[in-house]
Amino acid sequence: MSSDALARVSAILVTYNSGAVLADSLPPLARLAKVIVVDNASADDTVSAARRALPQAEVVAQTVNVGFGNGCNAGLARVDTEFALLVNPDAIVPPEAVRLLVEAADRYGDAAILGPALLTPAGKVELSHNLGLFDQVAHRKRADSGLAPEGDLCAGFLSGAVMLLRMDAIAAFGGFDPDIFLFYEDTELCLRAAAAGWSLVHVPAARVTHVGGGSSRPSPRIDWLKQWHMAWSRLHVERKYHGRAAPLALPLLLRHGLKALGYGLLLKRAKVRRNAARFAGTVAALAGRPACSPAVRLARCCLETAPAAKVPPFSSEDSS
Repeated sequence: MSSDALARVSAILVTYNSGAVLADSLPPLARLAKVIVVDNASADDTVSAARRALPQAEVVAQTVNVGFGNGCNAGLARVDTEFALLVNPDAIVPPEAVRLLVEAADRYGDAAILGPALLTPAGKVELSHNLGLFDQVAHRKRADSGLAPEGDLCAGFLSGAVMLLRMDAIAAFGGFDPDIFLFYEDTELCLRAAAAGWSLVHVPAARVTHVGGGSSRPSPRIDWLKQWHMAWSRLHVERKYHGRAAPLALPLLLRHGLKALGYGLLLKRAKVRRNAARFAGTVAALAGRPACSPAVRLARCCLETAPAAKVPPFSSEDSS
């Protein structure tokens, strides 16, 4: 395998209480030009685990959890290679997959984002590409068939679990939306890349293992926060591209509110919590409440004005 392709890529992992999975995900990236671990104020041994797993990795230990997209932006600001490879801490990306993604990027010069096939540890193919968000809504989101396409294809969406970014493109239309704390940041980035005239290419020959749900330890509190942010971010993207009177708002409120009540009558506590959190996140988005706390917004501003920042973060003022 040619090492030239790997020398053109820097990897970025954004971690949060991810110490248990880094011994698997970091070593396969050792031959890349640079590996950057942005830790979002983990309470476990993530920082030390990253340094043990890959001593040459550049570890950025944040004092505040700024969310996934802002963590990616902090990593992107430190990239000086042609490509950046975003890798979830629970994904295992072999060097061959990186090479295949770079070769595809060379074939498709208009591709801003390229994504591999994601496989579960059991070898089942996950749905990692799709239509664009609003096309999914119009055509109903398809179920994963478990089969990978036979060849490269243009997509409307690529999963942020693992994606190769062309840095020239990112410099042109900006990094991740800083207003999103968690969820749908990859969706929004894909929408913006396509709107700027760039392509998104799925490369099924590049195969990586994605454990799924292993990036941080589960807990009722974490589950509530995830569901809250999932609802907030979904409506944020909808309103950004369709205006403040987006038609999805009322159906979301009714759906999650009624589900929370129904599951409450059935005494299904976990499902009550999930839908109550989504209802609360939707209400917060409608009320104009930001997803990021004041401390996170302050930390984000510090990241954006740091001397290392080379990639302009996307501003909500630039939305379509």
